[in-house]
Amino acid sequence: MEVKEIVVASSNEGKIREFREMLEPRGYTVKSLADFPDLGEIEETGTTFAENAVIKADAVTKKYGIMAVSDDSGLEIDAFDRQPGVLSARWLGHDTPYSEKNRIILEKMGDRKDRTCRYVCAIAVTKPNAEPVVFEDTVECEIAYEPSGTNGFGYDPIIYYPPFEKTMADMDKDEKNSISHRGKAVRKLEEWLEKEDA
Repeated sequence: MEVKEIVVASSNEGKIREFREMLEPRGYTVKSLADFPDLGEIEETGTTFAENAVIKADAVTKKYGIMAVSDDSGLEIDAFDRQPGVLSARWLGHDTPYSEKNRIILEKMGDRKDRTCRYVCAIAVTKPNAEPVVFEDTVECEIAYEPSGTNGFGYDPIIYYPPFEKTMADMDKDEKNSISHRGKAVRKLEEWLEKEDA
């Protein structure tokens, strides 16, 4: 079987791990931005998750002539006018720990009744001499009243999924992948890869 290389255009360990678990069994050697220290910072100037995903993957493909995949995802809170949105990772500053971001969200939410929110994920795939392909999906949730759980990463401890009656951080890997925004977008990517690899 031919070894295919793909770069996950991210330095987020959680995302890289999730892509590795999906792509390595399909025969891909998965690299990350850590393997390309000379690439430099990629400016995420898009106004949508899809635009940012394409910008990140395309930067790798253009410079190294290699297939890349990038995920741009984040949290939209309806009560906050869909913030933090595309700024989810940078909201309150890149270096602010998520435990602090989560604490501030819960504080701002207080006891308000409208706690609806969603995780959005856009996954872009870029290849040399081909148009970028984007897969998007969402999962509708609510902001919990307090953090719970130690699985997952980012905002997961305060994102409550009513059908399972637990937060994203309380779910095991299989539960989360079955319903998550990234899990659903990844399945669309997998279907596409199957056709590409055929």
